[in-house]
Order: sequence, then structure tokens, then C-alpha cells
Amino acid sequence: MKSNAGRPRLTVTGDGKNVASHVGSRLVADLADALGLTAGLSEAMAPTRQRRGGHDRGQVLVDLAAAIADGGETISELVVLRDQPDLFGKVASTPTAWRTLEAVDGPALERIAEARAAARAQAWSAGRDPGFYVVDFDATLVIAHSEKERAAANYKHTFGFHPLLAFLDATGEALAGILRPGNAGSNTAADHVTLLDEVLVQLPIDPNVVEVIARADSGALTHGFVDACRQANVRFSIGFDLTEPVRSACLSVPKTRWRPAVTADGTDERDGAEVAEITDLLNLSRWPAGTRAIARREEPHPGAQLTFTDVDGHRFQVFITDLPDDDIAYLEALQRGRGRAEKLISNLKDTGLRNLPSADFAINQAWLTTALIAHDLLAWTRMICLDGELARAEPKKLRYCLLHAAGIIARTGRRTRLRIAENWPWVTDLVHAFHRVELIALRV
Repeated sequence: MKSNAGRPRLTVTGDGKNVASHVGSRLVADLADALGLTAGLSEAMAPTRQRRGGHDRGQVLVDLAAAIADGGETISELVVLRDQPDLFGKVASTPTAWRTLEAVDGPALERIAEARAAARAQAWSAGRDPGFYVVDFDATLVIAHSEKERAAANYKHTFGFHPLLAFLDATGEALAGILRPGNAGSNTAADHVTLLDEVLVQLPIDPNVVEVIARADSGALTHGFVDACRQANVRFSIGFDLTEPVRSACLSVPKTRWRPAVTADGTDERDGAEVAEITDLLNLSRWPAGTRAIARREEPHPGAQLTFTDVDGHRFQVFITDLPDDDIAYLEALQRGRGRAEKLISNLKDTGLRNLPSADFAINQAWLTTALIAHDLLAWTRMICLDGELARAEPKKLRYCLLHAAGIIARTGRRTRLRIAENWPWVTDLVHAFHRVELIALRV
């Protein structure tokens, strides 16, 4: 083999000792311990244990979540942790992990939700309470490449599942998720109401005291969901379908009523985009008192295909809200921020949701819940343990920079030391992150 002059010549041997890889994934597992998540999941899964011996099923869920955060897409990829007992301890076998997920029934899911909520409260107190609570509700498609229970064809002519998800915009946390068949409808009020209830369990705040906003596209536009928001004292901001009356209202807005839209941060005007309130031009009597309708018109980007609803070169979008703010440009920018949920869905798919591993629907729901835990652990890692660019990094970058880093395990006396390569560009960030988790564990 001809060597490359640009690379150092290597002699490869297999006699390395105490070398560990994926050491940053130990940080994720330690964070779960420090926040009380591991203990909470152990208590939640305790009623499902049929014998006293064997693995703690709460610990198994945490190890699975750490493996998913590390990039694992199947249950068998728990081997990444299991093959390194000096770093991760005794990790369950793949059959044990399967049995753990199989034991996650309805009551167990409720107990797991309580454990997640308690850990979230600890994370917020250890990191930062965002102080602004906008929850995005959105659905996505997960393709199944084989016959799986309740997988079905969907509106995009693919085959699989149609889970409904909720994220906290300010922190990127995945608050809740419901696994549904692929043919589940978008405007399914019962599913949105169920998810709203699960979201409120997760938030360590009282919506009767602080403002919580449910934000969604027109897929959540049902009277049942809006009424449930009102009953829970949750504000709403939801996309409104461009029916003929709505389109006529947009076209009848006086020119003097349109005002410039603003950028997402509210600091500058958006070129070619304007907003106007059209509440008085529509019959909103069927919606709760205080419901308002706000329209945006904008110039389509070059090359965009116009539709029959686009008039005079403008594209229109409308949403309804019960937020009382007089600054409609701010309200429209707030609704437009819903687009960030698409990126969070992408990140969740990159953290376990892209593939549902079982033919059994209940096991896949348990896997979805574990993926939500993994997603939250990465979000809490950014919130609590990291600064600067890494505090905004997506899962792929976190894995490369931190989670997949290598080190050497050294033992001196009764102490075990993890020595990360000193020339790794992010070694300081990773060491500081471990120290911060230690401080959290001491404080809790």
C-alpha cells in the first residue's frame, strides 16, 4: 500500500489498555443521575419488576437514553455502552432492554412522565428558567420499512406512523409525544387535548400564575383543542385556514391598515411583508371570547409558484390568537417562530425517532418516550453544562465534539480518573461540563 505523504506513517497494534471511547456519553448518564431522573425512573419502573434480582429497569431506560443521545437508532446499539464496563458500569443485555421497553404500559408511562417532570424542575433550577413559555404542537411522519403494528399509509403516500409532539420553544425540550398510526388525521382534537394535558404535567410552572402559550399550525385548528386551552388557562396562537370568507377578508383590508412586519427578534422591519388585524372582518363568534385574527401578506420569493389565494403578487397567511397584545407585528413574529419546531423535530429524528425498532406498537411508544428523554438530556446538557457555541449546538455536533471523544481510564488507589486527550479542541469544555454535573449532584 502506498502511503500518503500528507499523513503520518502508522504502525497499528491492538495492545492499548484502559482506552475508552464515547466518554462524553457518560456525561449524559451522569446528568440523569444528578437531576434525580435515574432514581425517578427506577421508582417508576419498580412495579413492573417480576423478581428482585436483575437490572434496575429505571437504570436500563437511562442507559438506553444515553445510547440514543450518543446516536443509537436500535435497541441493540446499547452495546456501545455495554462493551465499556470500566466507563459505564454493568449495562443490561439487549434482551433485557427489550423486556424493559415491553414492560412500559400505560400506568408506567404516567409514572415515567412524573419522573421526567421532577427532573425538569431540577434542571430548570440548576440551569435557567426560560421565563417565556411557548409550546409548539406539531406532527411528523416516521416511515416504517416493514410491517409494524398500526403502521398505515399517510397523506404523503408513504407508510408508517404519524406521531404528535410538543416542544418548549425557549429551551428546545421535548415535553411530550403521542405515537399514532400513519393515517391519523391532522385535525384530531382528542389527540391535541391529550398532548396538552401531558405538556402541563411536564411544565414546572402554574399556567394560572404565569402565561403559557400553545402555538401550532392549522393542523391544531379545532374547537376542542382551543376550548381545552381556554379551560387550562393556556393562551393559543394557531394557523387559520384560508377559506373563502378569510380570503375575502384579507382582500378587503384597507391599505392604511397594513403595517410592516418585523423580524423574529423584533428589531427590524421585514422587507416585503405586512400585517393587519382582520378580526372585525370575520365572524369569529364560534370561537372563545377574545379570539382575534391576524393576517400577513408578503411578496413570494423569486421563482415561487403562486396559488389561487395569492392576489396582486402577495401571499397571505392568517392565524387566530387570544393574546391581548396591541402590537400585532410582535404577535405575527411570535406565530412565525413556530418554524423552529421543524428543526426540533429534525433533531428528535436524529435522536431516536427516525426508526421505531419493534413490530409491537406499545414497545415503539416506549421507545418514543425514551427518545424524548434522550432529547431532553441533550437539551439540559446545553442549558446547564455548556457555554458559547456548544450551548447552541445540534445533536450531530455535540456527538462529534463531546459525546464521541476518547480518553484513558487510570486507577490510582481507590480513585478512577478519566483522562481526555489534552490536544482535543473541546477538552476544556468537556472537563468543565463534567465538573458542573458534579456540582449539581452535590447540590441536589
